[in-house]
Amino acid sequence: MMKRLLMLSLATAFIWGQAGIVLALNPGSSAYGNGPGCGLGAQIFDQKNILHQILASTTNQIVFFNQAFGITTGTLGCTNNNKFVQNEQATLFANLNFDNLSQEMAQGGGEHLASLATLMGVPAEQQPAFFAMTQEKYATLIESGETTPAAMLKALHEAMDQHPVLAKVSMTR
Repeated sequence: MMKRLLMLSLATAFIWGQAGIVLALNPGSSAYGNGPGCGLGAQIFDQKNILHQILASTTNQIVFFNQAFGITTGTLGCTNNNKFVQNEQATLFANLNFDNLSQEMAQGGGEHLASLATLMGVPAEQQPAFFAMTQEKYATLIESGETTPAAMLKALHEAMDQHPVLAKVSMTR
């Protein structure tokens, strides 16, 4: 009997803990918030009452990494606008081609720089502005030859954010 009472108490505490997490992390317009987010739990329990939100949140907690998988792949009700993937591809490309990118930025164009622009989502018609900007801002993008690819990309994002044309296509990190 004592074991049953202990198990029931633990289960109740766990469920109410999940309810607190749902309510605390998901404030919104409805009485119970916007729900547990995306993931397997949200797909199984799609109604917006408190019990379904608790069950969905619990399912998302028990099935490890299902929300991360859903966000990365754009499945399980999660949206993925490809910014993360785009950023990772640009970072990998910059790491592998840093010397060529540095040279082509100084020259104001080239195949590697065009590839980086494409990976960063710069449309073909705006790439000449991108090339000119990298040449103009070369000193701040590539600081005395000691800049890392990650630092160069960060400076490039900041320069794009300030550019009148490129600010519209600049990826947020």
